[in-house]
Amino acid sequence: MTAGTERFFLGVDGGGTGCRARIEDQSGSVLGQGLSGPATTRLGIEEAWASISRAFNAAFDEAGFGSDEIARTHVGIGLAGTGRKGSVEALKAIPHRFASIDFVSDGMGACLGAHSGRDGAIVIAGTGSIGLGFAEGRSLRVGGYGFPISDEGSGADLGLKAVQLALRAHDGRIEKTALLIEVMQRFQNDPFEAIAWMDRSSATDYASLAPMVMRHADQGDSAGRRIVQSAAEQIDTLVRTLFDQGAPRVTLLGGLSSPLEAWLAPDVRRRLKPADGDAVSGAIILARQAVKAS
Repeated sequence: MTAGTERFFLGVDGGGTGCRARIEDQSGSVLGQGLSGPATTRLGIEEAWASISRAFNAAFDEAGFGSDEIARTHVGIGLAGTGRKGSVEALKAIPHRFASIDFVSDGMGACLGAHSGRDGAIVIAGTGSIGLGFAEGRSLRVGGYGFPISDEGSGADLGLKAVQLALRAHDGRIEKTALLIEVMQRFQNDPFEAIAWMDRSSATDYASLAPMVMRHADQGDSAGRRIVQSAAEQIDTLVRTLFDQGAPRVTLLGGLSSPLEAWLAPDVRRRLKPADGDAVSGAIILARQAVKAS
């Protein structure tokens, strides 16, 4: 293939904390990378696209791409919040300069990357939690319906349980432990401070308590251990359910994946597989699939 007809592949991973873009040539060599701030449809379609654009424009600048190369670039974008009704249609309606563009959820992008585009599943244990995957043409999904009604075993769930137990301990309903004392100190030992905090807090705020819960659990705190063991059992269940639904491989991802792994059941730990690549790799696989389909 001559230089003037060579194709390029751009992958973007847009999440609630930031957005990453990477350009590869046909052989898989990285030509340019870019970063920007949060990209999720929760911020609105225009705001999400603006963040995505900043990331891919930075990657194009690093690669030294002009309009000719951009027109020969196939784009795959994994974006948080694509499950919101109408969001993918709105994104696909935005004018672009690329050879092709496709969108999936950030979780599905991570799953494509984790298993090199082959069948498999992931469990994400971070601020939230979810099980996602592909098996024999079917999409798999377990949990991940949003905090507080779902996202069991997540950082937000750990934080919520810690606040609940801290309030019970404050009342004298259960024994005070070092963890529960430290949680109440966050609220000046005043339950009504906790109520005021609850009224304005998001899943991210609850998840900010998760490192404290893990630290006390690892030090043997009885309340911390109970919370973390319960969370690990929820993650165990997500993993086993994905295997039951036909996933040949499951990978554990997310900020809590490493801290929680030691707490998982032995059979689950044995069956987990390390990720092949990251979510940007998955978005590039999505971009490459457009060429195969044409």
